[in-house]
Amino acid sequence: MRPAEPADVETIAELRAVVMRPDLERLGRFDEHGVRQRLRDSFSPRHTSVIVSDGAFAGCVTMRPAGTGQWLEHFYLAPGAQGRGLGSAVLRTLLDRTDADGVPVRLNVLQGSAARRLYERHGFTVESQDPVDLYMVRLPVAGR
Repeated sequence: MRPAEPADVETIAELRAVVMRPDLERLGRFDEHGVRQRLRDSFSPRHTSVIVSDGAFAGCVTMRPAGTGQWLEHFYLAPGAQGRGLGSAVLRTLLDRTDADGVPVRLNVLQGSAARRLYERHGFTVESQDPVDLYMVRLPVAGR
């Protein structure tokens, strides 16, 4: 992983549109412009890391302070980088840091998204939900 730069925003916005399209279409919420603009509007290079695999852009993840914990968002892997353990490796790295800090991590994931299984494997549980999103939390694991 490397720190994101302001110039990464369009590459990340495009990746978001590609990877979220199937779930957003399934939920009847895909908007060709909006899916990219939402990322642009919330992009924080300071809290975002670019994931690099085999020397090429493979995805991104944002961890930003939120209250007494961290908020995980914009965790996207390029389709060709999915299913190879890269997402788990990135998530383990981030969670090791938050465990060391003793803080919870929260996120939201679209209803029906396959990403939910990844988060559950790493200790996230559902806190609440609405018709579109599941809101999940992972409490820190002591001794990590």
